[in-house]
Amino acid sequence: MKLFKFLLIFSITILLVYSLNTRLVIQNTPIPPLGKFLDPAQGFWRNSEKDSLEYTKSINIEGLTDSVSVTYDKNGVPHIYAQNNHDLYMAQGFIIAQHRLWQMEFQTHAAAGRVSEIIGEGGLEFDRMQRRKGMTYGAEITYEAMKKDPLVNSCLEAYANGVNAYIQSLSYQQLPIEYKLLGYEPEEWTPMKSALILEYMIDALTGHDDDFENSNALNLFGLETFNFLFPEKLPGMVPVIPSGNDNPWDFQKVNATPPATDLPTDLIKNILPKPDPDNGSNNWAVSGNKTASGKPILCNDTHLGLNLPSLWFMIQLSSPEVNVYGFTFTGAAGVTIGFNDSIAWGFTNAPRDNKDWYKINFQNSSANKYKYDDQWIPTEKRIEAIKIRGAETYYDTVVYTRQGPVVYDKSFGDNDAKKNYALRWIGHDPSLVQKALLDLNKGKNYDDYLKAIENWDAPPQNIVFASTSGDIALRVQGQYVAKWPGQGKFLMDGNNPLHEWQHEIPKTQNPYQYNPERNFVSSANQLSVDSLYPYWVYNSSQEHYRNRMINRELNKMSQVTVEDMKKLQLNSYSLLPEETLPMFLDSIRLEELSKNEIKALQQLQEWDYNYKAESHAPTYFQAWWKLFMNCLWDEFSTKEVALTTPDEFTTTYIIKHFPDYKFIDVDSTDKKESLTDLINYAFKKSQDDLGEWQESTGLDANWGNYKGTYIKHLADLGGSLAGFSRYNIQVDGVADAINSTKRNHGPSQRFIVEMTSPPQAYVIYPGGQSGNPGSVLYDNMINNWRDREYLPVVFTSFRGRKSDQMIYSQQLNP
Repeated sequence: MKLFKFLLIFSITILLVYSLNTRLVIQNTPIPPLGKFLDPAQGFWRNSEKDSLEYTKSINIEGLTDSVSVTYDKNGVPHIYAQNNHDLYMAQGFIIAQHRLWQMEFQTHAAAGRVSEIIGEGGLEFDRMQRRKGMTYGAEITYEAMKKDPLVNSCLEAYANGVNAYIQSLSYQQLPIEYKLLGYEPEEWTPMKSALILEYMIDALTGHDDDFENSNALNLFGLETFNFLFPEKLPGMVPVIPSGNDNPWDFQKVNATPPATDLPTDLIKNILPKPDPDNGSNNWAVSGNKTASGKPILCNDTHLGLNLPSLWFMIQLSSPEVNVYGFTFTGAAGVTIGFNDSIAWGFTNAPRDNKDWYKINFQNSSANKYKYDDQWIPTEKRIEAIKIRGAETYYDTVVYTRQGPVVYDKSFGDNDAKKNYALRWIGHDPSLVQKALLDLNKGKNYDDYLKAIENWDAPPQNIVFASTSGDIALRVQGQYVAKWPGQGKFLMDGNNPLHEWQHEIPKTQNPYQYNPERNFVSSANQLSVDSLYPYWVYNSSQEHYRNRMINRELNKMSQVTVEDMKKLQLNSYSLLPEETLPMFLDSIRLEELSKNEIKALQQLQEWDYNYKAESHAPTYFQAWWKLFMNCLWDEFSTKEVALTTPDEFTTTYIIKHFPDYKFIDVDSTDKKESLTDLINYAFKKSQDDLGEWQESTGLDANWGNYKGTYIKHLADLGGSLAGFSRYNIQVDGVADAINSTKRNHGPSQRFIVEMTSPPQAYVIYPGGQSGNPGSVLYDNMINNWRDREYLPVVFTSFRGRKSDQMIYSQQLNP
């Protein structure tokens, strides 16, 4: 008996020692070695801090050539003062790593398709997707281009050295908590990782396309029906850059030769993952002729996924050559969106079809040769070794053609061996965006702005500008392709050379406005130009509502102030219900309604089209509209292939002008329903659905609850790190409003700057400066963001100035 007890206690001890020192996986969730993780001296307790600024005040960093001062304001924003640019960017790398190391490294793992190294087999399909679409391939090409520019190369090398200096200073107890939770350690930072950060953003902003869905719709419904349901332009659209006296388009167009052959007729069932089509932004600049101060005001808010740690980090960088403040991506040198003593700039996505798919015919199953121009030419193969934590390395052979990598084939997409689709994407071309940003950071005037953005390739953007000298401008900038009409809208033939990208549009021919007569410029991801622009311009996910609302409000304004601009950025009014709800209300059969339905109808009748979190009318409308769209376009959901429905703007146009159109019907019934039938059915059914939703959730159906906006930690998979995330944030807005908030997507930052001397700026974003969930600066700005508040910026001179807002100082020494 004593021997049995001894063996039992011994076995339990061995099991406990093993579990405390071994990384386990329980129900697909990685568990860190608990011994280290729970160690009071080194484990997660070390990551619980009252703030994130209690670092060593004097630090020696090998590689600096002179001392660097870093002061923090009360919002946790570092202001870095260096004697030269090498030290400035090295210090930036060190400071960013100090606050956001895990985030910046995890994003490069995601971009490069290396998530499986961290989380195991659950990341394999994501990693295969990243490798197959050429993320690392594109980053390598961009890095080679950046290395050839002495300015960019030296800045990125210095930045990397700063990051590595911080990594080398860390012990286990100082590691960010995510490393301890996931059981791994940071690796060396290289400039290639900065190229991957850029590729990450190129993917987010140019990676959405509907080529496969368009091809399916074309082959199922025919060209005439396709063009009716998916028109390129409709009455009422307002382009970013209107034609007229400001833009005569008096240049010699570069012509692309159209083919005479037909497009492939494949029907494609499986669609590969792609970014949110609502990734975009608002920006505008108002001339001093229209402001109360007589100085321009520039505004920008970027609409992206809402995550913690936040995508953005605020910083000021000062040296004898540059003095700039703004938002930076973790992993990129300089400031991305911001201002200096003389100029300010911001961005919105400038959507155009930057991604095309080609059908590839291989000679045989070896995929060693494919048909191009009726000849068999050799392919290139890239073997992607995907390391998987806890499992054997997965080897994926990606075939490359003239048109790019074959992303979609029998091993990743469809079992049909004849369905092989190569991707031609702007993300495969070199981009010198990093150089453009560094030059913008030190720009002094409009000419400097133009010179800087000559290097802006991808992702194409509407780059807004304002200066203390009074200029405003907006340029649709990027490296665009001169396409023949229709090129890339559908799957194309990889055998036909005329289907390839033939010419680039000279950047000097990109549309722009400079000090226009209307005294403002603006953009919100809508179509960039009207039909008078000489080149064919197409995008499947262009925006239709925010841009018109911005222009409508700006046209009405005079004596504009910063407060006016705050109200405009926070405007939650949507044109969608304004343009559809009156028609819906007129179609309701009142005699068929219950008391509760009449109550809901009365709230809709009294609604002012503002999406306020506490209001119920937005919930009633959105539930009604969504169900109506599903009923109207049910033909698209019953097919055994991938399809996308007509957008809201087109739907509104059709039901107003063609109420008897053949698709206005419920496909699954024998009866021919009228538009009025659909509207009434959708209303009553949406009210039933809302009742069930309230019963199942226990929540009131106000808009804040129904929308359920949340900001999720980057590693919060299936609620595994819910404590590091924020859920059910009661925030105003809707995707179609200027305040464009959805469930997990919305204004990732807001920025307003008045171009006085020095400029006065106001900022906010839904997060905090620290990447440490144990810090009060991790998510301290979310409530301000929710509550429509801004923080005034502390912008100092090169050598800094004493201020009661500066609460902490660090000294970095060589």
